[in-house]
Amino acid sequence: MTVSYFLSPEWMIDGTGSPCRKNAAIGIQGETIVSIVDSTEIREKSQDDSFPRIVDLRGFTVLPCLVDSHVHLVMSGSNDPEVRERQLVSGYSEAGDRIQHHLQEHFRYGVLALRDGGDRHGYTLRYRDNLSGPSRSPYVSAVFAGKAWHREGRYGGLIGRVPLKSKGIAESVAREGDQSDVIKVVNSGLNSLREFGKQTLPQFGFQEFKDLWNMARRLEKKVMVHANGIEPVSIPVDAGCDSIEHGFFMGRENLEKMAEKGIFWVPTAVTMEAYSRLMKDDAKISDIARRNLDHQLEQIRIARECGVRTAMGTDAGSPGVDHGKAVIEEMKLFMDAGYSLEEAVMCATSAGADLLGFTEIGQLKPGMNAGFLVVPGPPSKLPDSLESIQMIWRNGKMVYEKCAVTPDPSGDQNHRMDE
Repeated sequence: MTVSYFLSPEWMIDGTGSPCRKNAAIGIQGETIVSIVDSTEIREKSQDDSFPRIVDLRGFTVLPCLVDSHVHLVMSGSNDPEVRERQLVSGYSEAGDRIQHHLQEHFRYGVLALRDGGDRHGYTLRYRDNLSGPSRSPYVSAVFAGKAWHREGRYGGLIGRVPLKSKGIAESVAREGDQSDVIKVVNSGLNSLREFGKQTLPQFGFQEFKDLWNMARRLEKKVMVHANGIEPVSIPVDAGCDSIEHGFFMGRENLEKMAEKGIFWVPTAVTMEAYSRLMKDDAKISDIARRNLDHQLEQIRIARECGVRTAMGTDAGSPGVDHGKAVIEEMKLFMDAGYSLEEAVMCATSAGADLLGFTEIGQLKPGMNAGFLVVPGPPSKLPDSLESIQMIWRNGKMVYEKCAVTPDPSGDQNHRMDE
């Protein structure tokens, strides 16, 4: 296939977990990557006036656009109780502006695909359905859970609803004509910040999850499950689900079963890092949050060892967890748990794309969408260099440029976030 132009970075991380490649040239035609070759090969031919344009990115690293597999767009990362309460009770107009702002923040840090984990009013679904054009972020693809499902009297009211009276989740989903992109179920409480390792009882049983799993398959929707603790995780893993969200204290046996069944795990470890940092004035809470984090990092290490399909998600919107920026800290935590840089990038790109069902993004290889992040310096500067992204490409076009480094081969006007 004809190449319209080449991107020629000094380093390339392709999102598969493979080692970084040096001096690769990415051939692009339209919106698609059509070839990846050695840059020395094309530079020798570049003197020919008929040869495609080369965008010279020596001194830069290119990687796929990022995916955050668990966020809450209606909430900010503020730790101010009054701010958080106001956000919970705000009307749609205010919430819609906040959602839009948070999408822009994700774009700023190179997160061009995400999955929202639910909100009590369903404002994210309303945003999805009611807004179009420039009021939507044209570059960030999103999957929305809408209102999550939880047992009456149990945790989950902040992000969802209870099943219909005398009905299970599956029948409630069917009767209400759920318009969500993905079905979110809450099957445990939150992690205790007062008692290390405390586990709550599951909210729903095996048969309820089995019925939901069968219903979801008929509706062609995925099931994401908020669950912490051994039993709350084992029930949906045994009955059927697509991903476990958080999964604190779920144990090796559950991780081994998830690896065997191909169930994704989204650990959201950065939430505990944030609590340990924010609660410094309360030594007990800060200490337990840190112990929770250390335990989760050990589970992430085990997940890597077992071959669990682990996708990066930040739970952005939780206290101290800012939209977009939090992915940098989550990547660092994965690396603290033993993942290589390339493996951490894989969890934040191709693994998340697979979980969310985006088949044309997440990897840099022929046939995939021509979407990239360009960051300054070698890979060793990652993930911190995501703080200073030089360029963002999507659909074969440069849609953001920090400063004028190279012309846009597409001829389109660039989007400058710093203006």
